[in-house]
Amino acid sequence: MNEKNQTLVSEIVLLGFQNLHNFKIPLFSLFLLIYIMTVWENVLIIVLVSSSRNLQSPMYFFLQQLSVCDFLESTIIVPILLKTIIYDKVILSSVGCMIQFFFFSASESFECFLLAVMSYDRYVAISSPLRYSSIMSHRVCVTLIVLIWLSSFSVTLIYHNIIWTLDFCDQNTMNHFFCDLFPLLELSCSETFFVQIEVVILSVPVVIIPFILIIISYTCIAHEILKIVSNTGRQKAFSTCSSHLAVVSIFYGTIIAIYLVPPRKESQAISKVLSLLYTTVIPMVNPVIYSLRNKDMNDALKNLKVFQLPLPYGDSQAALQLPAALSLFSSSTCRLHKKTQAQSLLHYRELLQEDGSVFESSGWRIQRMEDSEDGDSIYQHLKHVSHVV
Repeated sequence: MNEKNQTLVSEIVLLGFQNLHNFKIPLFSLFLLIYIMTVWENVLIIVLVSSSRNLQSPMYFFLQQLSVCDFLESTIIVPILLKTIIYDKVILSSVGCMIQFFFFSASESFECFLLAVMSYDRYVAISSPLRYSSIMSHRVCVTLIVLIWLSSFSVTLIYHNIIWTLDFCDQNTMNHFFCDLFPLLELSCSETFFVQIEVVILSVPVVIIPFILIIISYTCIAHEILKIVSNTGRQKAFSTCSSHLAVVSIFYGTIIAIYLVPPRKESQAISKVLSLLYTTVIPMVNPVIYSLRNKDMNDALKNLKVFQLPLPYGDSQAALQLPAALSLFSSSTCRLHKKTQAQSLLHYRELLQEDGSVFESSGWRIQRMEDSEDGDSIYQHLKHVSHVV
């Protein structure tokens, strides 16, 4: 069966959007800008969460994984879309088309699972704030992400095997801008009724069950929010999950409209527009809705900028906290327990190391304590730096 596929159809033609005429350059510029913004935003979030100590909570860890997923999905789809706009069509090998379909399906499945996990994370944060760090520990979060990726690739392999059992005859022109499931089924000359039944069955654990879990989580979240007496507390609790709820609505709305509603030939244009929404627009909008409006994320972004600008050291976080730390350290009580206090003041040592490049970029030189754990050494060093500031 595979030999028949490879001999009869060796390449697939993607038509993309036809009859654009004078809109080619504007649309190409628009989607190129969207792609650049998507890559920049998601890479920025990945770097910020990896480098900032203030963004090590489970919520930001999941947002980082969402950025990885959005970056992967956009990189798979948008370059081919740009080619279809300029050249009116793109010719892909059958293997290349299947590779694109595989990674696209894996990223979509991963996002479905991840949104369900994120909704549960918000429920735990609101309902059990004191036990949140123990329930959603780093080990649990990493285990969940690994299981989600494995599940996504496993389901995608099943989809992939279903497609390869079909016969693809002389027709190799696909009225779409990427290799998607239903356009591939329409391209086949085999009977696809039972294949579509299998696809619907597989969509239950990938789309339906995560969507049900999200609904249950937000029902429980609403119940917990209603228990809060103050209006300020309710608004704060709701703001932590409103962005997630908005993205879930857009994402699942388009998924259900495209894949769970039976496709029709007259709805191909609408299907392509909806596909544009969740393959190009949503990966760009996700970082803005989830992260870049977040105070902690903005603070981490400002700290990242500090390394690139020759600002005075007095504006940095370590300089603002040094006087209080030095005053605490030099008190008579603390002097009796300097060895113990040295352990707690290692935080300030980390701040000094983190902001050391600001001294160097401004012409200052500081002595870094790479392996000192002695209380007197730390005290003298803090005192020296406070005089420099």
